[in-house]
Amino acid sequence: METHVKQVCCFSCRKPVKGRADKKFCNDHCRNSYNNRLKASTNNSIRNINNTLLKNRRILEGFLAEGEKMVRAGRTKMLERGFVFTYFTHRHTNKTGTVYSFCYDLGYLCLGNDSYLIIKGEENMFE
Repeated sequence: METHVKQVCCFSCRKPVKGRADKKFCNDHCRNSYNNRLKASTNNSIRNINNTLLKNRRILEGFLAEGEKMVRAGRTKMLERGFVFTYFTHRHTNKTGTVYSFCYDLGYLCLGNDSYLIIKGEENMFE
């Protein structure tokens, strides 16, 4: 009885792969470079959006002192630090109809006169 062993080539460098029959890469370097190439083009815009959202959150967090749950901040100060008002994760409307914009767990509300209220969101506030 004759058995035929199929030669598998590395998905990244195309060299023959030794080892298990279901092995796809010859080493960790090839596996990492292949997956990085796959993700680079498709996730670039998502990565940029997430970076902007995280930066916005860090800026909001920078206005809140340790243990503080809310503080006022000026629009100019927020813009100077690089805050982008068009990027937020979600909006929350409270019982009175006031709409807060959030970057993850930190929110802000325009008070008028270029003044904003920055708040730390509570988990139960969304129920």
